[in-house]
Amino acid sequence: MRANERSVVVAGGAGFIGSAFVRLLFAQGYERVRVFDKLTYAGNRANLAEVEHLPGYSFVQGDICEPTQVLAALEGFDALVNFAAESHVDRSLHDPAAFIRTDVHGVFVLLDAARTLGMSRVVHVSTDEVYGQVLDGFSTESDLLRPRNPYSASKAGGEMMVMAFVETYGLPAVITRGSNTYGPYQYPEKFIPLSATNVLRGLPIPVYGDGRQIRDWMHVDDHAAGIALALERGEAGEVYNIGGGNERVNIDVATGLLRELDAPPDLLTYVPDRPGHDRRYAVDTARIRALGWEPQVRFEDGLAATARWYRERRDWWVPLIEGELASWHDLNYAQRTEAP
Repeated sequence: MRANERSVVVAGGAGFIGSAFVRLLFAQGYERVRVFDKLTYAGNRANLAEVEHLPGYSFVQGDICEPTQVLAALEGFDALVNFAAESHVDRSLHDPAAFIRTDVHGVFVLLDAARTLGMSRVVHVSTDEVYGQVLDGFSTESDLLRPRNPYSASKAGGEMMVMAFVETYGLPAVITRGSNTYGPYQYPEKFIPLSATNVLRGLPIPVYGDGRQIRDWMHVDDHAAGIALALERGEAGEVYNIGGGNERVNIDVATGLLRELDAPPDLLTYVPDRPGHDRRYAVDTARIRALGWEPQVRFEDGLAATARWYRERRDWWVPLIEGELASWHDLNYAQRTEAP
């Protein structure tokens, strides 16, 4: 598939990974890209400032759960890439119903519209968390899904809906399962941006449990490149793991951020672990590598650049800290005390 042969709707394109993907599509020569986004707390049109002036760009505000809005947004476009989701495990513990609505029913609405309009490609962006915790080895795309929290369960449900449309209606859809992603423009509720913005305000980094949970970290640009390759070369009905190959212990990531931001180690604060906290994720990426994908950003370089970005872009994140995020932090962290 050549870029100028496709026009793409990016659902959730004002979010963290979605906006990086939109920027990449234009860099790769795509001529028509439409962002369809509800602009919830994590959607931010400022993330798209680099491309808003381009003649092939358009933005439609809407909800993926509303069929009329979805049909109107997708009509006249060839492909759909879906990033739209409720995506924070901690929030899913407080309001699981919102995750089912968006991550399952919303996915159904998108798929039904894509089928009705005869779209030639759908890419559904999922997560490695659908595998559940993987204490040893690496998850392959054929492994059973064993989600252990409402977020990962809702994402697994959305995936099942995608596969049902592939098998029942022949919808040309693929699924990607990405590992933990970091980089610029990430809403400061996730571990790395929360830690960075807390440190920059002289506040502690909350570390769950013993801080020894293991995640495979991937820079957002590498993640976007993998999804773009799945859009271009992925086989309909297939799943592709995308992981950075950078397994790190959470406490080591936090310590690295302290070092990059010249902050004292006593800002690390251990708090009681969250319920159902998966100990480790790790994915086998042979399938996406066979299409020609390789991660480009070393974790140490990416972490340093990300810390630098948050240091320099207070104009982007301070308004978020002073808005919705403040009440969320109160809800999620105020009742937590230091672990023994």
